[in-house]
Amino acid sequence: MQVFAIAAAGLSDASSRFAASAERTARAPLDNLAEESVERIEAETAFKANASVLKTADEMYGSLLDILA
Repeated sequence: MQVFAIAAAGLSDASSRFAASAERTARAPLDNLAEESVERIEAETAFKANASVLKTADEMYGSLLDILA
């Protein structure tokens, strides 16, 4: 189903955003430190939300298979 592809894309995007922010901070630690910290927190939250979606969808499919079995 589409939920797995959407959540996986969200995980990938959040991971990329986090890595890019960390790289920018490593290159210039004092430039936009507050903004980069917020970006990393947002990326972490998005990652956790997408992981939660994947977990819930997996549990729902498991329940459906149990009912049909």
